[in-house]
Amino acid sequence: MGSKKIKASKRISKLPKHYARAPLTEALIDIRVELPSEVGLPNLLTLQTGQENTYPNRQECQIAHGEMSVGSEVRASARQTSNGYRFSSQDNRQIFQARRDGFAFNRLAPYETWESFRDEARRLWTLYRSIANPKNITRIGVRYINRLDLPLPITDFKDYLRTVPEISSSMSQGLSSYFMQLQLPQRDLNAMLVLNQALIPPPTSKLVSVILDIDLYSDSDLPSDEQGLWERFEVFRTRKNKVFEACITDRVRRMIT
Repeated sequence: MGSKKIKASKRISKLPKHYARAPLTEALIDIRVELPSEVGLPNLLTLQTGQENTYPNRQECQIAHGEMSVGSEVRASARQTSNGYRFSSQDNRQIFQARRDGFAFNRLAPYETWESFRDEARRLWTLYRSIANPKNITRIGVRYINRLDLPLPITDFKDYLRTVPEISSSMSQGLSSYFMQLQLPQRDLNAMLVLNQALIPPPTSKLVSVILDIDLYSDSDLPSDEQGLWERFEVFRTRKNKVFEACITDRVRRMIT
């Protein structure tokens, strides 16, 4: 696979500061692959060997299949097949998936630092790669899901968010629920940014909670070497930070500092 070098230092000269009360609820590093046909579930199960103390819990990852036939009668059927395993820590805050179609590492709140998150993902990916021996990497991505708890009353969401649904002035301005998705090509990174935003149930009646979901991925021009792969993740992390900062206002920054 060919790869074009993309350097984070050329994109943003200064990263945003670390927020003491960061609203992050989940972070994900995802690497999709094509495996040799001889690699099966028993091979992936061995990934837990030596990790039992850190990741003692195990579940199968299932894929759902649906079929429909049309004749004198319409018939539908569904079945599930195992695609790999999900290993989690005792407190379920760290999870890694070893699947036939790829590897993923999740960190749930409280999130510490990018460096500790990245290093654990890389360590586990190295184990996955040594056992599964992927033929190709087909997709890589980072995903950060944030929950912003905003105090009531709110007269305008634009006081907190710089990208929000726009309601016609000819319509009622009351908003009890919404879901918005933007798909924004990042051509300089050969990547796609999917930005999801939605209202969710708040922890108390004095708040409005908004999910800000930043999903950045690429399925073309992917690095073929380890150094290039993790350099690309550094670039994605930098872009993710820039997107987050572009989505919030100073009022939110004061809330999470």
